[in-house]
Amino acid sequence: MNWTVLRRMASAVVIAGALSGVLLSAVQQFQVEKIILKAEEYEKAGESATHAADAHEHAHEHEHTHDADAWEPADGAERTGYTVLANVSMAVGFALMLVAAFTLSGRKISWRSGLLWGLAGYGVFFVAPSLGLPPEVPGTLAAPLHARQLWWVMTAAMTAASLGLFVFTRGWPWKLVGVMLLVAPHFIGAPQPEVHGSVAPEELAQAFIRATAAANAIFWLALGGLTGFFYRRFG
Repeated sequence: MNWTVLRRMASAVVIAGALSGVLLSAVQQFQVEKIILKAEEYEKAGESATHAADAHEHAHEHEHTHDADAWEPADGAERTGYTVLANVSMAVGFALMLVAAFTLSGRKISWRSGLLWGLAGYGVFFVAPSLGLPPEVPGTLAAPLHARQLWWVMTAAMTAASLGLFVFTRGWPWKLVGVMLLVAPHFIGAPQPEVHGSVAPEELAQAFIRATAAANAIFWLALGGLTGFFYRRFG
């Protein structure tokens, strides 16, 4: 593979990632963002009540730590801009992974087959991890971040390996290994907090899960189709 082909494939990655990231941001703006903002209202109200209680009980102490002064983008254009930037960066990274998978598979790629790859990406990076760690609205109690990240990476990697064995290998021993890889992370179990709870109502949390699932489905199908299209066009 020469440098000209690599540059053209890089163009495919950037264009597909940018378009998919912008699309995800648009879907989130109309479908997910309002749920997050509503949940943040409950979260801030809960923090205010907690801080007030702490101040009443420990008026003479100043060691209570909190992140009230932590920086966060202002609501409106600044927040939207950072969201778009993060989504586009993420999408470009996933598009690069898809192009690498296209190349390793050795199969002919089009936008139609790209949709199937995108569907696989949705299963690997969203559906499988969400079975143990569903999307959480702000204000939800959760296990330590490091433990959740490790389990998420393990689950995504094992799910991807499992799908690869099902699609690219023959013989029941490999299929059996694929099944074992698929169920192993869920048999181990995702890390859970000592106490479950959220300041947001349960119906808001369920609405967030549904909206996030739909937004990610749209994103992955778009990313797969666009990456397949530009890979064939430029590669």
